[in-house]
Amino acid sequence: MAEASQVEITQLLRAWGKGDSEALRRLTPVVYEELRRMARGYVRREGSENSLQATALVHEAYLKLVDARVAQWQDRTHFFAISARLMRRILVDAARTRIAGKRGGGAIRVEINESLDGAPLDSDQMVRLDDALDALAKFDARKADVVELRFFAGLSVEETAAELKISAQSVLRDWKLARAWLAREMDGTC
Repeated sequence: MAEASQVEITQLLRAWGKGDSEALRRLTPVVYEELRRMARGYVRREGSENSLQATALVHEAYLKLVDARVAQWQDRTHFFAISARLMRRILVDAARTRIAGKRGGGAIRVEINESLDGAPLDSDQMVRLDDALDALAKFDARKADVVELRFFAGLSVEETAAELKISAQSVLRDWKLARAWLAREMDGTC
């Protein structure tokens, strides 16, 4: 995305946060494609059990964002990080609903190293990843934020570092440690 577009998005987000509905109208087409790209990544990772399409996921997240009324958006990265969290919540809630509707079935082992690198997740794996990520957040919130921004929001190492106000090297270190911790948690071994 061009630098001018990033500045424009940040200005529109801040205006929207102050209640300017015209800014929201102008912002929507500017961020829509990036939100769809994020949603396509989520849907691709979730695998064949997912019934949500990328467009539906974007629209549901958008409704939640707009329903928030007034938000204090810091910048473009902050907006996309919050959007990623919303999409994650929507998909995890849908996965929990699917699991609740199933009868029987055992837990499926997931290799976090593969999954965090793009392998599709089924409903059970998505819920287990969410639970493990929530547990990690209680233990080390920053590492959980790194996973959320890198895996769910699709932010680069540099964008994640900027959002969290840490160095790129710290992001890489946290990413590596968080992946190992999540793998252990999801495997059920201690």
